[in-house]
Amino acid sequence: MNYKIIGKYIKSLNFNIPNPKTFFLLSKDIANYKINIEIKSNQVKQNIIEVLTSLNLSTIKNDFDKINTKIVYATIVELSSDKLEKNEMEKIILIEVPTKIYSELRNIFVFLFENSGFKDVKISESVDFEKLYQTRKIQ
Repeated sequence: MNYKIIGKYIKSLNFNIPNPKTFFLLSKDIANYKINIEIKSNQVKQNIIEVLTSLNLSTIKNDFDKINTKIVYATIVELSSDKLEKNEMEKIILIEVPTKIYSELRNIFVFLFENSGFKDVKISESVDFEKLYQTRKIQ
C-alpha cells in the first residue's frame, strides 16, 4: 500500500428541510431525487493529501420544494512516497480512499434522514469507484 489514512472528519454538513410541506411531501417525492458523489483533493503538505468525498441529493425535477442536503467527508492521507506516478495517485484519491470511507459516509447520511423521520431513504450500500473512475476517464 502506498498510503495510509491518518485522519477522517466531517468537513461540512448541510441538512435543510425548508418547511413542513416539504417534509410531508418528501417521502412521496424521494423518487425525484438522485444521489451525487463528488471527489476532490487538496495537497496539505508534501506527501499529505486531503481527499474530500461528498454526498448530496439533487432533484431530477424542478417543480416542487426541495430539501438541501450535502455532506463533505474529509480524509487525510499520508503518501508513502513523493514519487508516485500520476496514474497511481489518481487511483488512490478517486478509488481506494473513497472505497474505504464510503460506508462511514453513507451511515452518517442515512442517520440524518432516519432521525429526521425518513425511514425509506435508499442509498446504495456500495459504490463501484473503480467503474466511476473508468467512466470519467473515457469522458
